[in-house]
Amino acid sequence: MEIAALAALTLLLGALVILVALAVGRRKEEIREETEQAAEFAAEASAVKGSQSKKQKQEKQRGRKDKPTQHTFSHPLLAASLKGHSGNVTCLDFSSNGKYLASCADDRTVRIWSTKDFLDREHKCLRANVELDHATLVRFSPDSRAFITWLANGDCIRIFKMTKKDDGSMSFKAAPEDFPQKHKATILNIGIAETGKFIMSASTDTCINIWDLKGELLASINTNQITNSYAAISPCGRFVASCGFTPDVKVWEVCFGKGGDFREVVRAFDLKGHSAGVHAFAFSNDSRRMVSVSKDGTWKLWNTDVEYKKQQDPYLLKTIPCSSSEGSRVALSPDGRVVAVSDGCNVAMYDAASGKLEEELHGVHSVEITDLRFDINGRFLVCSGDKAIRVFHNAPGYRAAIKDMQDMLKKAQNEAMKQRLQQQIKEAQSALDAVLAAPSN
Repeated sequence: MEIAALAALTLLLGALVILVALAVGRRKEEIREETEQAAEFAAEASAVKGSQSKKQKQEKQRGRKDKPTQHTFSHPLLAASLKGHSGNVTCLDFSSNGKYLASCADDRTVRIWSTKDFLDREHKCLRANVELDHATLVRFSPDSRAFITWLANGDCIRIFKMTKKDDGSMSFKAAPEDFPQKHKATILNIGIAETGKFIMSASTDTCINIWDLKGELLASINTNQITNSYAAISPCGRFVASCGFTPDVKVWEVCFGKGGDFREVVRAFDLKGHSAGVHAFAFSNDSRRMVSVSKDGTWKLWNTDVEYKKQQDPYLLKTIPCSSSEGSRVALSPDGRVVAVSDGCNVAMYDAASGKLEEELHGVHSVEITDLRFDINGRFLVCSGDKAIRVFHNAPGYRAAIKDMQDMLKKAQNEAMKQRLQQQIKEAQSALDAVLAAPSN
């Protein structure tokens, strides 16, 4: 009995040893397979990582290689390229005394350029920092001692005072308080009346606000144009005008009493004649002429020297086909002799009297032109878009002035008048020849 029990126990132990051996063998095999699998995964991961690293390196190299180069542009009429901003320039304005050009960009600065340096090789500028924000619009005050800006993030107007230091440099100080927020839509334009009596702000809905210089809201205008595409104050400081979805330009007079107190805003006149919405408009320096550019593919020149209080409408003087698009801008030289129209990155210059296309400037900027205007003397046309500001000689203006004086010479009866005109023609021709002979910058 004991022998049988011992045999059974031996068999049981043997079976257990065999089972343990089998289990250990199987586990070793599993560990080997797991090790091999882990090695394969590690090899694959290493290959993927190596591939990604190589790809990233290639992309980095390609990024360096494909980094956009600075836009270059040349033209016989190019007088200067003003470079100082590190962001795209969105707005330009000349001071009333003709000494300065202000520009603003998304680099949080407003820069003040000296117009007398336009023809020099070096173009120095003064920088005003826009703290914790950036300006999208800038306009000089009538006395050229301050400027207003529209703040992109603050959605309001901020005033900066310009003070000349003893060493001749300029300092810029922001007013203690910004104007209150009143607009609900994106701002299109701001302006200060040349009379110094009011400030205007206009948005893309149908709202134009009239403010006093301390930020008090005087009046709000509903343009009833579905949307506004542009608005501005006339150079004489009496009128505010707007255009938009409708095929008209609407003009209002901002009225003040003899004591300078604000009274009302009244409708003055409309420019009617386009067959589609109007992109933009501009005034001549004396506000007696206006030009408008429309989606209908034309620009129109108007005589606005009318007695609108007696219901006299402006006269349409000229309709000329042109290239235009959303965002097109138009400028009229101060003397009303030249019309400039932007279309994307291009600018066309026309003789206002004849409508003749005088100059085509293609690819002026690498992006759409954001602003276009003549200086107060009509010598230069400037435009913005990318980081550079282009300054062009107004050769069409010289040609138009010479032609006008030649026509006057033919009609002149007085000998002294003839001699004076002949001298002026000679001087203008000499200036034009110098402009055409000068190397472009």
